[in-house]
Amino acid sequence: MNKRPEDVAGMFDGVAKRYDRTNNVLSGGNAILWRVATVRAVDPQPGERILDVAAGTGTSSAALQRNGATVVALDFSAGMVAEGRKRHKNIEFVEGDAEKLPFGDNEFDVVTISFGLRNVANPKLALAEMYRVLKPGGRLVICEFSRPPVAIFRAAYNTYLSKVMPIVADRASSNPEAYGYLAESIKAWPDQGELSQWIRAAGFTRVAYRNLTAGIVALHRGRKPVDEAVLASVAKRKLNATQPITTVPRP
Repeated sequence: MNKRPEDVAGMFDGVAKRYDRTNNVLSGGNAILWRVATVRAVDPQPGERILDVAAGTGTSSAALQRNGATVVALDFSAGMVAEGRKRHKNIEFVEGDAEKLPFGDNEFDVVTISFGLRNVANPKLALAEMYRVLKPGGRLVICEFSRPPVAIFRAAYNTYLSKVMPIVADRASSNPEAYGYLAESIKAWPDQGELSQWIRAAGFTRVAYRNLTAGIVALHRGRKPVDEAVLASVAKRKLNATQPITTVPRP
């Protein structure tokens, strides 16, 4: 899909006020369970600094902050950020781009993103940015729509996306067209194995995933290495990948 950032941001601006309620309806109440699973995977600790990317209105950020962690909520939709600031006065909201995070290197103990990586124009670049801002040993947690591995569940889910979701969205959402984009973006998104490969390619170790709701959603995890040799190897690999390829003229 050709995801123009300004178009996607504008779409989310338009659904900000009813976004959380619509998500609960469309997910059949599972959105709350997915959020609980994500918070458990993050395991926020008092004193930790957590970056919640694509935080929307801050519902997930508020859940992460309850145990004493400090959460920075980032979203590229001005409407979502404005709504989040109204609802959660004690959370720092930042309007920013996941492909160019407005933070320094090694700032956060945890970076998490829920149902947002799919909306980024270049998700591999976003993963590289998440790696950059994490401290060595820091944790990455991604909750994202995925592909049910069992054929019968996959077929039923695709039917829901194509036939049922548009009807429900038309009644529950302030912008039903936005949820047409949602369905198409889910269908175009890679499966659990391919996303795991992207996470490893960004430099993360201890990469694993767990399916939720029969694989409709997958919870991915990774760690930024602590070992200096591994960190240096990742940095060298990334540097080489950015170097132009030169050819030597044949005599």
